[in-house]
Amino acid sequence: MAAVVLVHGLYHCPEHFGAVAEGLRAHGTEVAVPELHRGSLAADTAAVQAVVDALHAPPVVLGHSYGGSVITGVRGAAHLVYLAAFVLDARESAASLGGASQQLKEAIVVEPDGSTTLDPGLAIDTLYGDCPAPLAARAVGLLRTQAPGCGRGVPQHHSWKKTPSTYVICAQDQAIDPGLQQSMASRCTDVREWQTGHSPFVGQPDLIVELLRELLPTRMAPR
Repeated sequence: MAAVVLVHGLYHCPEHFGAVAEGLRAHGTEVAVPELHRGSLAADTAAVQAVVDALHAPPVVLGHSYGGSVITGVRGAAHLVYLAAFVLDARESAASLGGASQQLKEAIVVEPDGSTTLDPGLAIDTLYGDCPAPLAARAVGLLRTQAPGCGRGVPQHHSWKKTPSTYVICAQDQAIDPGLQQSMASRCTDVREWQTGHSPFVGQPDLIVELLRELLPTRMAPR
């Protein structure tokens, strides 16, 4: 069975990818959606690596936003997909590349312990502004507290340098500058551009299902 691993971004959780996972499974694809929020980029990467290693064959691995930092450090993928995501090179972090919109910065609420949350009223427009209102409201309700420092993590490995990769630019993104996305996309072997906001997995999951099905290898090579 072909396999896909979906890696969420900061503040998000596996449930945000529910519609994508359901659509892929309906076509007979094995899907894993690991939980991040492990406290650091290194720990998040290790959690995803464990999922990839447990699969019977190299999967297609998609990372959204900060999830791109995570999948950059993961070995053993058949194909990497960066969805409005960070493609990091040596000594780079998501924070050092910047790109967060002023709108996103204003939505971030710093808690006394250094963790952060997103203001729901601002997050709904920033992350899900092009999504149907009921779906956007549900997505905001799923957002979680984020531990400090993950965005400053630097990958120890850069899989995109040897693994085929596709970058999806979200041209109407209100969270991550599409110009930065364009620059990072130049590091990948294929580039697509969608006229969507930051979170098409909420508003247009079929776009992601169709892309991933296209990229799945027709013959699975066992490990």
